[in-house]
Amino acid sequence: MSNSLDDVLHHIVLKVSSLRRASEFYDALLSPLGWRRHFNEADAIGYGISKPVLYITERAGTRAEGTLISVSTPGIAAVKAAWEAGCARGGSNIASPGDVVGHGSGTYSAFLRDPDGHEVEITVASD
Repeated sequence: MSNSLDDVLHHIVLKVSSLRRASEFYDALLSPLGWRRHFNEADAIGYGISKPVLYITERAGTRAEGTLISVSTPGIAAVKAAWEAGCARGGSNIASPGDVVGHGSGTYSAFLRDPDGHEVEITVASD
């Protein structure tokens, strides 16, 4: 059995109140990380590198309580670029890029909220 993410986690779905607004945010945030849209329908978008693993769907009245997703990056520059792009497209800063210790984070991370309040960590994964 492999320890690859593909073998243990198939996909994640985030419900958002506006697919258009969320897609602008996630397009900007994920592009510097090499992610792209693999799935693009009127009611859902799927992002990933080689296949969709993060789906965004619209649902009226959505409240993002306690949601946190963490996305690995190839390096510090990618953390900074993704965080800046996300903040410029409707995200709100929780923690600027910097060294992080604890709670499963990588060695260098940034945290922000998407327009619906889902928390997103962008991190350089530690081995």
